[in-house]
Amino acid sequence: MNKVISFTFSLLIFSSISSFTDVAAQTKQPYQQPVFKNDQRTKKIKTILPQLEKLMSDYAAENHIPGIAYGIVVDNDLVVASATGVLDVTSQAPATTISDFRIASMTKSFTAMAIVQLRDQGKLNLYDPVAKYIPEASKLTLLTEDASEITIENLLTMTAGFPEDNPWGDRQLEESDQMLLDLINGGLYFSNIPSYGYEYSNTGFAMLGNIVSKVSGMPFQEYITTNILLPLGMNHTYWEIDEVPKDKLAIGYRWEDEQWKLEPMLHDGSYGAMGGLITTIEDFSKYVSFHLSAWPPRDGASEGPVKRSSLREMQSPQYPRLYPNSTNYNQEKCPVMSGYGFGLGIYQNCEGLKWVSHGGALPGFGSNYVFYPEYGVGLMAFCNLTYTTPWPLKEIEQLLFETAGIEARQLPASEILELRKSQIIQLFQSENPQLENEILAENFYMDQSRENRVQGFKEIFAKAGEITESTDLIPENQLRGSFKLIGENGDVLIFFTLTPEQDPKIQQLEVSFEEKK
Repeated sequence: MNKVISFTFSLLIFSSISSFTDVAAQTKQPYQQPVFKNDQRTKKIKTILPQLEKLMSDYAAENHIPGIAYGIVVDNDLVVASATGVLDVTSQAPATTISDFRIASMTKSFTAMAIVQLRDQGKLNLYDPVAKYIPEASKLTLLTEDASEITIENLLTMTAGFPEDNPWGDRQLEESDQMLLDLINGGLYFSNIPSYGYEYSNTGFAMLGNIVSKVSGMPFQEYITTNILLPLGMNHTYWEIDEVPKDKLAIGYRWEDEQWKLEPMLHDGSYGAMGGLITTIEDFSKYVSFHLSAWPPRDGASEGPVKRSSLREMQSPQYPRLYPNSTNYNQEKCPVMSGYGFGLGIYQNCEGLKWVSHGGALPGFGSNYVFYPEYGVGLMAFCNLTYTTPWPLKEIEQLLFETAGIEARQLPASEILELRKSQIIQLFQSENPQLENEILAENFYMDQSRENRVQGFKEIFAKAGEITESTDLIPENQLRGSFKLIGENGDVLIFFTLTPEQDPKIQQLEVSFEEKK
């Protein structure tokens, strides 16, 4: 709390006006990025490790999962790395965080990242028609004559109009490039017109892999390994099962007739771009950390395969959809908005929690990862049972956000917001035409006369009684925020926004009264 209404405080207000004017004249404005206050995320997460391990062990047993490997990253650090069960039912080799699991559709974001990287290098455009790179696509007959052509962005965002193709697409994993081209050349059946809506398509991502190969001049597997995996230090990540050390490879199973049955271990091929990668928790944690590094936006060079801004672009939802019957980790109804970015699903629930995620499922395997950009925390888990979710995610979220109580970044108030706050307080203390002219935007008295505005303010302050202090400013962004003035009878709630001018002015000022409870 800050003490208010003192002559000394008013002098400090006046002295700060010129200091911002100097800053405002600079080419680059001052910027406050969100920060962790009293950051104890790692310490708090480690306190829930015993509960997490029991949760995962019980989940594996209840769902007949041979083995699960899992981890939690905080920024760049793998702070939880654990496993339960076995890689191989016959040998009983234990699952570990350096065991290699096929991660299926979690591969899609790597293919998307390759496309974005090539775009950033000027080698393709996301709005290019797919037929520019796959001539066979020019023969496709769309559902209507007025349908727009299929673009690379349509493939990235699952909006090309192709039908959902699980689990058929999974079984195409090891097919040749020629098979893919023959499939396209022979004509595809559409469920919708392009750019109309979202529908999950493995075939669309196989086509993206083909485009990566055409543009880069090398197989997409080699391109992704050379330009994404190795730069991130993912040295134990593979495309082909025959390349994985035998003692590290997780064997896939299905549960049937009260027993585990071997699933065929698929080889790599043209559909590998949609689901072919094989990796470890320790390797994959580096990829999750890289995605987390995109936040918050900030100065300084980007490090890694693609720019931070490109990572954020990948994590931006397209064609959002509402799930009104969703529940939170307390099983309370909490609607969720969801959209698909570039190889990633993006979500926000009714409580404001945001997360980015993608699952993976192939015969013999199930996997998932989720990261929370505002918390700098990511989770991942792999298992070796057909089409199985590898974790009880809501229970894990409850451990993180309720039991451990991890906290998100908070946005500090910008210099200009703090300055305008103090000037608003000064205006309320005494009428000052000169200060009004300096800080109020030209629109301020256009929709409501000065006389009526001032009268409304006086009535609110009369209800509040003597003002004793102000709360800290709560910013929504660099130019929008709110605070309270604490009164003897109630509080004065103040919300204001600033103009986009070089010297931002107050364009909106909402003042209301809140009775003491």
